[in-house]
Amino acid sequence: MAFVLQGILPYRTNYYSSIFLKRVTIFVTLFSFSKQYSIIAHAWPDFGWCKQKITGMAKHLLIVESPAKAKTIEKILGSDFEVKSCYGHIRDLEKEDMGIDIKNGYKPKYIVSEDKQKVVKELKALAKKSDDVWLATDEDREGEAISWHLCEVLGLDPYKTKRIVFHEITKPAIERAVQNPRFVNMDLVNAQQARRILDRIVGFELSPVLWRKMSMRNNLSAGRVQSVAVRLIVERERDITRFSITSSFKVEALFSAEDINKKKVTFKAEGPDKINDANGAGRYLQQCVGATYTVKDVQVKPAKKSPSAPFTTSTLQQEASRKLGYSVSKTMLLAQKLYENGHITYMRTDSVNLSDTAIDGARAAIIAQYGEKYHQQRIYKTKSESAQEAHEAIRPTDMMATTAGDADTTRLYELIWKRTMACQMADAQLERTIAKINVSTQTDPLTATGEVMRFDGFLKVYSEGRDDEDGEDENEGMLPPLAAGQVLDMQRMLATERFSRPAPRYTEASLVKKLEELGIGRPSTYAPTISTVQQRGYVEKRDKDGVKREFQVLTLQNDKITKEVSSENFGAEKNKLFPTDLGMVVTDFLREHFEKVMDYDFTAKIEAEFDHIAEGRQLWNKMIDDFYLPFHENVEHTIETAGRAKGERELGADPQSGKPVTARLGRFGPMVQIGVSEGEEKPRFAKLRANQSIETITLEEALELFRLPRNLGQFEGENVMVNIGRFGPYAQHAAQFYSLKKEMDPYTVELGEVIPLIEEKRKAKLESEVKVFEKEKIRILKGPYGPYIKQGLRNYKIPKEKAENPAALTIEDVKAIIEEGKANPPKKAPRGKKGKART
Repeated sequence: MAFVLQGILPYRTNYYSSIFLKRVTIFVTLFSFSKQYSIIAHAWPDFGWCKQKITGMAKHLLIVESPAKAKTIEKILGSDFEVKSCYGHIRDLEKEDMGIDIKNGYKPKYIVSEDKQKVVKELKALAKKSDDVWLATDEDREGEAISWHLCEVLGLDPYKTKRIVFHEITKPAIERAVQNPRFVNMDLVNAQQARRILDRIVGFELSPVLWRKMSMRNNLSAGRVQSVAVRLIVERERDITRFSITSSFKVEALFSAEDINKKKVTFKAEGPDKINDANGAGRYLQQCVGATYTVKDVQVKPAKKSPSAPFTTSTLQQEASRKLGYSVSKTMLLAQKLYENGHITYMRTDSVNLSDTAIDGARAAIIAQYGEKYHQQRIYKTKSESAQEAHEAIRPTDMMATTAGDADTTRLYELIWKRTMACQMADAQLERTIAKINVSTQTDPLTATGEVMRFDGFLKVYSEGRDDEDGEDENEGMLPPLAAGQVLDMQRMLATERFSRPAPRYTEASLVKKLEELGIGRPSTYAPTISTVQQRGYVEKRDKDGVKREFQVLTLQNDKITKEVSSENFGAEKNKLFPTDLGMVVTDFLREHFEKVMDYDFTAKIEAEFDHIAEGRQLWNKMIDDFYLPFHENVEHTIETAGRAKGERELGADPQSGKPVTARLGRFGPMVQIGVSEGEEKPRFAKLRANQSIETITLEEALELFRLPRNLGQFEGENVMVNIGRFGPYAQHAAQFYSLKKEMDPYTVELGEVIPLIEEKRKAKLESEVKVFEKEKIRILKGPYGPYIKQGLRNYKIPKEKAENPAALTIEDVKAIIEEGKANPPKKAPRGKKGKART
């Protein structure tokens, strides 16, 4: 006993020593075979500390989702806590039978994934050794569900296990959370479980319908939110295709007048809203020949601009796209890194609320950097009733810190910092001037507008970006001093042809904005939805080159009218979302047969029901039941009665053969076909080019595709042919195939461009050859991972002991290696999700 006391008592005060002597009963059991001591303390409040000192084991085990977060929190809590990561989700629904017992109240059947078996084993071992287990997964519904899964796997009671949540990883926030633990909220768990089960039902029942009804391989899939997102993109594309462009003329006059320094300056005034055609524009300018221009009146009005609310998940994604060019997934990845390292608050939120601490921190930073007059306290309230997953906007944890992490991370952090600062700053004060200018020969006046900033306010720090659909920026300059009755000197008047524009294609950010407006999805679903529709091949993000377009400009100067034709680059787009032909055909099929699932209002209603479950106002399995029964009947009816979906479109007849030419979706993608399958003569097929679509391709463009294969001429006495195969464009020469470079178009590439490619590939092939057995048609080649044997299309690894000198291998050695490789083929790695924290 003295041995134990000497090791413990020096670490505590005399007070604890006296408590120890008076109140503690200690049992010491010596296991000589292992030289370990087990101490059981009774009625001593500080026994956990005692146990840690003797065994080196933490009193509490705290489980978080990501290892980065674990390191940060462990530093804050100290040695009383051992903080470990579960690396995100630890189990999911089984694949067999959907993982759902439909007949038993939709009871889910979960399984720990293979890649998480080791993690779960380690957590179980640590849980047994610890006094208790605390759960600190993320504060949204998904995080709550992960906590519940941990309880289930580790054998913990969710109604007794301590659960803590925090909006930021800072010392005060973590300590406050530890002082105020709660238990797992089963309403939030059930809401997330309902979402997962409903999405599994839709995916597992709809996807086989697509496999049966479409001429594609069995790699198609459908999802509840993803399919609606694709519908939005498809409808926007069709609106653009159907849009009829009209032209009109905009009139602008340039005047000169003296500014306050008596210096001549030029300013602009606009004429009528629009003139329909060139003749009308010409008549307007003709009527202005010899006219006088007099200021009718000048109005000066004060104006102000107010800052935007602090960031939510969706507004951060939108602004990072506009200002930084970040994709939605990149934004969330960087935001998660900032959160886990304690720089910002939780990044999955639809709340614009700021805590008192944040408001005080912003006030101090604003006054310190810009002065008292720039500060204006604002309280923001979230309009959406469903904003309950998190309780604060995305903001810095320390308003005095202006940078964080590497270059990309710092750029996002600075955006968050500026937005948070701006939302607590004063309005920008403006002075807006509107001058009406009479034209002696016209009834309607011209209008000149100008804007002067009297106080920059929040604009000193931040100005919100704009989307394409928001229209052009109002970039109004200053006007010189003008007075009623003042006669102005008109320098020249322009009537410029302008064209109407359709709504722009969605960017990732503007799609998130639209989904949020429709009430579809929640903060945690935007990024995975957009990633999924691209991975499935329904949508692609790409640039579109502009085309040259001419426009007319009529100029009145010195009482003479001139006309010129200028040109502009029209229709160029960058990083926009385009539906693929596959996405269009799948959308049309689902809209025809599953109208309810594809309906925007119905999808938003489902989201609202998830919110009701989270609030404890609705039973999750009742909600699933209301959806599933009619949906399942619809699936069975569609399988029995619906025809095959090909997205077929007849383009006309082939002028040479008279056979029909159609564009349709084939097994390997969109294609055009001459002839029909029923005839004796097989139809001819050609694959569509990357920038072509079934819906818009013309007969002439389709016939052009049948120019392949092209004979470019001869090289070394052999024809060089180019064509497009399953894996892309290629050249063929002397029974050898060479993939064309990305910039080479098989329809326009010339022989002189292909010959260097053939020679380059030959050289690389010779350099990779170690030894060739011509008779047996076997080669020993050098690869990036070492030498190997190639026979036909099969490759065989050379054993390590023989790989050092592959040139010394005989044909007998090579045949033995091949036989061994055939007898013991390498095992394929099992497919599965990687164990990563959520992003």
